[in-house]
Amino acid sequence: MNFNPSYCRNESEVESKLIVQYLLPALGYRQEDWHQEVALGSIRLDFIAFAAQVLPFTLDTNSPLSLVIEAKSPRHSLNLYVRRLKQYLIALHTKYGLLTNGKELRIYERSDNDIQIIFKCSGEEITDRIAEINAIVGRESIKQRQPREKVAQDTKSKQQKHNYMKIIAIYHNKGGVGKTTVSVNLASALRKKGHSVLLIDLDSQANSTFATGLIKFQFEEDDNLRDNNVFHILKSADFNFIQDVSRQSNFFNTPEIDVVPSHISLIEGQYELNQVKASQTRLIKKLKREENKYDFVVIDTPPSRDIYAQVAIIAAHYLIIPSDLKPFANQGLSSVRTFIEEIDEFRESLGRQPIKVMGVLPSKISTNSQAFNKTFPRQKETIVKHYKFPVMDSIIFDRTALSHCLNQTISVGDLEVPEPKSILDFAEKHSDANKSAGEFEALAIEVLEKMEKI
Repeated sequence: MNFNPSYCRNESEVESKLIVQYLLPALGYRQEDWHQEVALGSIRLDFIAFAAQVLPFTLDTNSPLSLVIEAKSPRHSLNLYVRRLKQYLIALHTKYGLLTNGKELRIYERSDNDIQIIFKCSGEEITDRIAEINAIVGRESIKQRQPREKVAQDTKSKQQKHNYMKIIAIYHNKGGVGKTTVSVNLASALRKKGHSVLLIDLDSQANSTFATGLIKFQFEEDDNLRDNNVFHILKSADFNFIQDVSRQSNFFNTPEIDVVPSHISLIEGQYELNQVKASQTRLIKKLKREENKYDFVVIDTPPSRDIYAQVAIIAAHYLIIPSDLKPFANQGLSSVRTFIEEIDEFRESLGRQPIKVMGVLPSKISTNSQAFNKTFPRQKETIVKHYKFPVMDSIIFDRTALSHCLNQTISVGDLEVPEPKSILDFAEKHSDANKSAGEFEALAIEVLEKMEKI
């Protein structure tokens, strides 16, 4: 029997035609070995399967549950559901999770409190690769397999190994499109995947500096950033290296990330930097010294084409362009393209390859389903056809949790001191933030996947 993904037009057909009629029998699971639509507290599982069933059937953390299968609509990206699958596997102490929308199939393996993808294929490949799938999550394979903790750890280490430090600039010359929100929470999501991350704030508004908890002072005389920020990295060739200026974020994320802070005084320093051409390349040289320390560098940029934006685009390997897809933001894409072309010409003189554009990231998108369904497809089409930019699969919706997480405070004596949180940390205590956290986990997954392709 073969599987044809064209048979699956919705989630129900993925469940019935792929999972029930084809996948479970092909993997050796008898009808008594699996259960559909199982509830455990707040968890609602599409399918659970047992390599060795224990009767009577119970579902708790001591259950011999072997596999969780989640089915999604072919219209939905699987990246949006990885966070939820992770929560299920951890809560149920389950080793394997299979995620599919008919168009794609993925298998994840849990190791402690994280999961790693260990297999994926397209819907068209499922029949041809069923033996590989069976070897991983087939009923007999799981029963006979010895503990794989060491293999899982080796796989995780292999996936986390990088040939070089990846630098990502988050840029649009239109303000208010969510650059800071994307910068700090993408850095957070990458950090939670076990990568070492440096966040650089190159915007004089210092929003990323505030968002990561580095601005604790209430009065100017307590300002500890004025004399030690990103400007000083660019100002000097021989002093003020990354390790001298960077600070660890302050209760922002678990684990914390390193941050090169910004300051309002960057505005005053523009004239000085513009007089010295070498200022444009000092960030590259100083980051070179840190290439064995960080896997990723995320740069938050100003909504302009000034020296700070130039420095970011010159230094970066990859570019993400957040946009709310509204007319003014879209119109600004022509200027963004011109700016990139000018910078690429300068990069060529340095022997650097053109910057790789991951795409326009839909950001601050309305959650109104009627407006979304009517306008979003047209907006995407305009970007691709008229402005010639790719559009990323991830979508960051405009949800109140994204502002609430950055506006957290604590009381210190008579003062209310800012203590912002990443959306991923915030979601651990606020269930209404789970959707936003899932969107940033999906974005991190897409970024990692695109780095392998472009």
